[in-house]
Amino acid sequence: MMQCKSGLVWVFMLLSFCVKAQNVVQESTPITIGESLRIDSKIMAESRQINIYLPAEFNKEEAKKYGVVYLLDGGLDEDFVHTTGLVQYANFPWIQHLPPVIVVGIVNTDRKRDMTFPTSQANEKKKFPTSGGAARFIDFIEKEVRVLVKNRYMVEGPSFLIGQSLAGLLATEVVMTRPSLFDNYIIVSPSVWWDNGSILKREASELGQQRANIYLAVGQEGLAPCEEPHVMEVDVNLLAEKIKAKLPKETRFYFDYLPAENHATIGHQAMYNAIRWLASKP
Repeated sequence: MMQCKSGLVWVFMLLSFCVKAQNVVQESTPITIGESLRIDSKIMAESRQINIYLPAEFNKEEAKKYGVVYLLDGGLDEDFVHTTGLVQYANFPWIQHLPPVIVVGIVNTDRKRDMTFPTSQANEKKKFPTSGGAARFIDFIEKEVRVLVKNRYMVEGPSFLIGQSLAGLLATEVVMTRPSLFDNYIIVSPSVWWDNGSILKREASELGQQRANIYLAVGQEGLAPCEEPHVMEVDVNLLAEKIKAKLPKETRFYFDYLPAENHATIGHQAMYNAIRWLASKP
């Protein structure tokens, strides 16, 4: 009988604790760090989504001072959340690696199509039949996304482009073909192997007009996912040498080899390193 009473006491105590715990929460409100926009793109002939991170103190009266980070692979299930965290951290008053910036995450619909230029490799054409749309995608970023962001938020600060892997290939394509489009490039583990490394054989005369800051990183990543033998870190080293050889002396360039990271883990660390490097004095 005593055991039964003791058990009932514990039940009542537990119920009492649960009731009190439920009453602790006075209010629940959503956490908001920006907004998500759906736009009808004439260039892409489809509806596209972009995610926007706004600094906590953002106001349009002072919007001209804000820079904008354009993030490829910018979906909530891609790189948007952890990148905005890095940006906020870098903006803390006790860190000050970055001034307040807006982050524009461009969400993918067909990544293989948008991040690649046309390939001459039969196996890649067969495996990725929609590939080769990089030029149109860059047009979309330049003529629709950037214009929308400037008009909506009235920004005139420095611009950044961030891309990793195939998105890093796309960022490299921008550097080589339209170098004045952004003020800063953060290129991580670009898929230089695409089209049997043809990007390494280009003339790249446009690089002579480059005035942007360029950060390029690769980890210890091994063989690329293609039929021809390509080692990621070797290809990216060759790309670094190619870029350095063509750039004007006043252009800042940094090649970061991160042997402790692989293709899956390098993104966050490389972005942090890039932000810290950009904040350093030339």
